[in-house]
Amino acid sequence: MVRQVRAVRTRRALVRAAAEVFAEDGYALASLPVISRRAGVSTGALHFHFPSKDLLAREVEAAATVSVQRLAVREGAGGGGGLQLLVDVSGDLVAALAVDPVLRAGFELGGDPSRKSAEGPGRWWSEWVHGLLREAQGAGELARGVSPEAAAVAVVASVAGFGRLASRQRVRSSPHLVEQFWALLLPGLAAPSRRLPVLPGSRAAGTDRTPR
Repeated sequence: MVRQVRAVRTRRALVRAAAEVFAEDGYALASLPVISRRAGVSTGALHFHFPSKDLLAREVEAAATVSVQRLAVREGAGGGGGLQLLVDVSGDLVAALAVDPVLRAGFELGGDPSRKSAEGPGRWWSEWVHGLLREAQGAGELARGVSPEAAAVAVVASVAGFGRLASRQRVRSSPHLVEQFWALLLPGLAAPSRRLPVLPGSRAAGTDRTPR
C-alpha cells in the first residue's frame, strides 16, 4: 500500500515537472534529465513510469483534459443556458491557465510544431465550445444569422490568447479582459429577445443584464 502511494506521488511529481519544462522550453528542447531533477526523482524512476518523452507528454495532455472537463461539469451543474455556461467556463479556464502548469502545458503541447498530437485539452475544448454553441442555436439563444462555427472559432482563439497572456506576461487583469471580450461579443451573438448572460463582475455587483 505504501509503495502504491509512493508510486502515485512520483507520477504526479513527474507530470507536474514535465508540464513546467514543456511550457518553458517547448517539447523539442525539453530534457528528461531536467524533468527528473525538477521532480526530485532519479532518471531510472522516470523511465520506469514513462519510457519515453512522448508518453510523458501524453500524460500531461490527459491530465489537462480532465481538468478542463471538470471545469465544464462544475459550472454546468449550476444550470442556466448554453451561453451563460460558456461565459462562466471560459472565465474559469483563463484563471486556471494562469496558475496551473499542467493545464497550460497541455494546451501548448497540442499546438507544438514538433509534435503531431491530435489529442489534448485544446481539441476537447474546441469540440465542446462548438457543440455548446450549436445547442444554443437550437434553443434560440443565438441571434439570427450567427454562425455557431464562426463564433466558436472566436471564443476558442480568444480564450487561448487570454490564458497565454495571463501565464507568460503575468497580466493580472486577464479576468477583466475576458469580461471585456464577452461584453463586446454578446450583444451581437445573443438573440435580442433573450436575457444576456451575466458576466462575473456584473454578478458580483448585482448588475441587471436584461436587454433594454
